[in-house]
Amino acid sequence: MVRNIFKGIKAYAGTFKLISKLKLWKYFGVPVLISIIVATTIILSAYALSDDFGYYISKLWIWDWGKETFFLISEILSGLLILILGFILYKHIVMALSAPFMSPVSEKIEAHLLGIERHSHRDTSFTEQLWRGTRINVRNLLLELLFTIPIILIGFIPLVGIVSTILLFLVQAYYAGFGNMDYTLERHFKYDESIKFVKEHRGLAIGNGIVFMLFLLIPVIGIILVLPLSVTAASTETVKAIKAQNRLKIS
Repeated sequence: MVRNIFKGIKAYAGTFKLISKLKLWKYFGVPVLISIIVATTIILSAYALSDDFGYYISKLWIWDWGKETFFLISEILSGLLILILGFILYKHIVMALSAPFMSPVSEKIEAHLLGIERHSHRDTSFTEQLWRGTRINVRNLLLELLFTIPIILIGFIPLVGIVSTILLFLVQAYYAGFGNMDYTLERHFKYDESIKFVKEHRGLAIGNGIVFMLFLLIPVIGIILVLPLSVTAASTETVKAIKAQNRLKIS
């Protein structure tokens, strides 16, 4: 799995060149706009709600001494928790809504890698692609929350916080990579088959997602470039993985 993680990361090299060569930038306009709107909404929500949540949490401190300090800590923790939840929601909302726009990008990359103009795949409409993206990302969101909550709670144990942070990052990375890979998988596999395929290649998903998550830490530029680069990187590696299993049907 470690080797596949590095393959997923390495796939980002040359993505700018490939996007320009295939003239794919025009396909990213709407997804980038969606990304900016969702990210801005989450950041503003974290800023606006941190005071309110901090206030209610501070009520747990029944003593007069240290009340202001506890409120400040509560406010900071509330903001961080909202941002963590926001990161989780951001990925799945953007990926679900971008599915109909990213599938053609993935298909063009696949045709380029295979050196063909047309190939047989499951034909899907705009609505079907949107529904598929929504279904996959709702599933992933619920599972990610299921893993994230106990990891966050474990993080409050002294000396375990660092391990908890790493685990939390890897879980988010996995599901980010999962969503990016599915733009290619939806043409070749049914819902359950795609889930099985990603599990078999979880290293690729994690590697792709690691860079995805790191991009989100870059102000403004990160949320603009994260989807174009991550989808391109995921598409190249996913096509190679499907081809390696002789599961590509070319016509």
